[in-house]
Amino acid sequence: MRNIDKLRIAWIGKKSPFCGNVTYGREITNALLDRGHEVSFLHFAQEESQTDTWPNCREVPLPFIYKSQVYTIPTLNARKVLTDSLKSIHPDIVHASLTLSPLDFLLPEICEELNIPLIATFHPPFASKGVKLISGTQLLAYQLYAPFLGNYDRVIVFSQLQRELLAKLGVPPEIVAVIPNGVDVEKYSPGTSQIKTEFAAKRLFVYQGRIALEKNVEALLRAWKQAKMRPDSKLLIVGNGPLKNSLEQFYGPEHGVIWLGFIADEARRIEILRGGDVFILPSLVEGLSLSLLEAMACGIACIATDVGADGEVLEDGAGVVITTKTVRSQLRTLLPLFQDHPEITALLGQKARQRVLERYTLTKNISRLEELYTQVLASPKVKQTKIQFIQGA
Repeated sequence: MRNIDKLRIAWIGKKSPFCGNVTYGREITNALLDRGHEVSFLHFAQEESQTDTWPNCREVPLPFIYKSQVYTIPTLNARKVLTDSLKSIHPDIVHASLTLSPLDFLLPEICEELNIPLIATFHPPFASKGVKLISGTQLLAYQLYAPFLGNYDRVIVFSQLQRELLAKLGVPPEIVAVIPNGVDVEKYSPGTSQIKTEFAAKRLFVYQGRIALEKNVEALLRAWKQAKMRPDSKLLIVGNGPLKNSLEQFYGPEHGVIWLGFIADEARRIEILRGGDVFILPSLVEGLSLSLLEAMACGIACIATDVGADGEVLEDGAGVVITTKTVRSQLRTLLPLFQDHPEITALLGQKARQRVLERYTLTKNISRLEELYTQVLASPKVKQTKIQFIQGA
């Protein structure tokens, strides 16, 4: 009998286009490999360049018609490719970082046929307190998935608020496990940076994420412009998205705004965070932002809206939490304050780093994930299906 401590895991997720799901899959699978588990990565593949930070493990391409940062449409034969691949891999457990594709709804049936326990991580963002989802894709995702998530052996979410929201929509609470995102605090840590010298900045403010409606970047840009920040204060915008080109036309270097686009090089992103004074996340909806946790781990003061679990992360003095209704006016006040008082941002940066060390390290995340795997494999349901499988062989 194989040692249950070293598992064969089939991970189903995304490698592109870049989004939080991609980062989540990369960091978790890397960490599982480091702990000696055998991981196969099944993903909707295309010709794409990857950095050396991507896990060095067996990969299985799944065919698709279309994919974006939001959802994926597989081909008609994707189910057969996935089923045949799982038969070949014969994993102890399947972990699906749900890609918002039709294949997500077929996975429980496929894994039941193969007698393989199935875990899902459910990523879609939500609004404050888990009560008011904005209309559109976020609300649709929760309503659409809720009836099906009960078919998974366990569903991982990032906060208690998200667990409560799923319970309201009918997902059995006993199958929902809260395991927050985690950060590699050795890699993401305070350190030296030349980024201020590079951009001739005395004070440096950073936004990192998609340039999309739900991220509310325009509210930040309008507040920055209205606050009439000093010439030696700069705002770095890191990321791409559908609104980038239109916003960049109105908020440029003449206003102290520097657009860097998407940065694939992780070391470069860390250098930016280490050199920054304030990280700002003005989102209207979030899950639990990895970008926020990475910034906190680098010891940068953080401002974020009280959406998803982000407000929970910054509560009790680990950062400044603002409301979505008045983002622009709040930032218009906070930006000059943080510009003129480095002692405040230094203290908040220290508290942010300490919060991550206490609650959001990747090490703790992986340990809790391993415990969940063990619980699922030891459950009566899984034991019984394994016995039936052996007897029927």
